[in-house]
Amino acid sequence: MVPRHVLGGAGHTPPSEKLHIAGIGIGGQGRWDLQNVNSENIVALCDVDWDYAGRTFKQYPKARRYRDYRVMFEKEKGIDAVVVGTPDHIHAVVSMMAIKLGKHVYCEKPLTRTVHEARALGEAARKAKVATQMGNQGMAFEGNRLINEWIWDGAIGPVREVHVWSDRPTHSGKPPLYWAQGIDRPKDTPPAPETLDWDLWLGPAPYRPSGLRAVPVAGLVGLRLGWARRYGYS
Repeated sequence: MVPRHVLGGAGHTPPSEKLHIAGIGIGGQGRWDLQNVNSENIVALCDVDWDYAGRTFKQYPKARRYRDYRVMFEKEKGIDAVVVGTPDHIHAVVSMMAIKLGKHVYCEKPLTRTVHEARALGEAARKAKVATQMGNQGMAFEGNRLINEWIWDGAIGPVREVHVWSDRPTHSGKPPLYWAQGIDRPKDTPPAPETLDWDLWLGPAPYRPSGLRAVPVAGLVGLRLGWARRYGYS
């Protein structure tokens, strides 16, 4: 009998001591989020469009695949934590179900669509005593934290006015740097792709035709929002 670290080498974590993580909404931003936790066991993947999620499936061939996160939670009792990278309108319902089942949650921004949803999630997380985190990406840089500290400390006095610039112009006549802004709701209603389960994609939203349209997107956030804009949901 020898300690496990003798066989695994210095710094080696045996598979039995790793978290079992599931990804929900893994075709875009969720795929990048999973890469930040792929040192753990990625045991299940869930997406409403298996064609769009194909790259992620190939990255984790041993992970079991699902279209409906509710079915996944029913069958995967051993999940410790979930990474939620779905379009915005279903963040709250997916995260709430995970929290009530005692799963730790990393959810992409925005965490919710309403203040009520945010308060409900916060209260549920406190009751369940699970670890939660919202994806902040650029907002987590040290420079942003330092500015917050200046304001909280009163180092620059009361802040009465803030000027903000954006590299995402709206109707400027120039091609968008990241994605088009100020997009109107689509007026046409072509069918959704055959690979997409439209009802599951809508989630808690009222039913509406797909309104499929192609919108150029780029960058990490664009990858997450791509489907929402592509299918005309706002």
